[in-house]
Amino acid sequence: MTQQRSLYDRVAMEASAVVIRRYSTSFGLASKLLAQPVRQHVENIYALVRLADEVVDGVAAEACLAADAIRSQLDTLEAETNEAMRCGFSTNLVVHAFALTARETGFGEELTAPFYASMRADLSQTAHTQDSFERYVYGSAEVVGLMCLKAFLVGHRYSEADDARLVDGARHLGAAFQKINFLRDLAADFTALGRSYFPGVDVDSFTEAQKSAIIDDIQNDLDIACSTLTLLPSSSRRAVVLAQGLFAELTGRLRETPASVLVTTRIRVPNPVKMRIAALAAAGRLPKEHE
Repeated sequence: MTQQRSLYDRVAMEASAVVIRRYSTSFGLASKLLAQPVRQHVENIYALVRLADEVVDGVAAEACLAADAIRSQLDTLEAETNEAMRCGFSTNLVVHAFALTARETGFGEELTAPFYASMRADLSQTAHTQDSFERYVYGSAEVVGLMCLKAFLVGHRYSEADDARLVDGARHLGAAFQKINFLRDLAADFTALGRSYFPGVDVDSFTEAQKSAIIDDIQNDLDIACSTLTLLPSSSRRAVVLAQGLFAELTGRLRETPASVLVTTRIRVPNPVKMRIAALAAAGRLPKEHE
């Protein structure tokens, strides 16, 4: 590798690392517990996911781009991603860094195509059936968990059975994170974006029974993911424990919040509580049932 190429790669990765620190307190905190080069790979993945999200829901619309223009921007981003994964270069620094990770950890369009399909669904779909909801969650969140798992497992070998368990755990953890975000953003998604992700859920008539069913489903996802924590390499285990712990805490707070409050208030985990969970994870403390 030439000095010039090495410099370009480093700058691209540094640009991606900024994104997770500025956009997400929880994931930014968890990423600090990852060993290198796993941390950089996860930062590269997060940055592209966030970039696509900004095209669909963020600054593209605020820049007054029309719907067709936003779709064109997303199509262009996907094409740039595919080409960069193929050839190893992009003029977009975030895409370039993501492609480095994809090529080094061994994933490609089998994971990025479902992701972009879910992002594209947000441009036109405002309600979901159970089937479309499951497809959306897979593409928007589960595949991101699978990308991160690829980074976690570089250089490690597992039996076929353990590998299948890890894949299942990564998918369920990604699904849990997405569903938790949908639940706490229920009102904002409906009011600002006109979307209702959960099948059959109407913000105006959201009930305790509906809330409990959603949280029970989330808890099942978290429990399955938690059962695979001990299989993860030490280079990534503490970070995943922290992310799981933060979202388990948030899930508990959502369960305790009346449905009528959830549709008007965004529930969060206070920073002191986050720091306590982070300290336990940094010390290698697994959830009690898996210690």
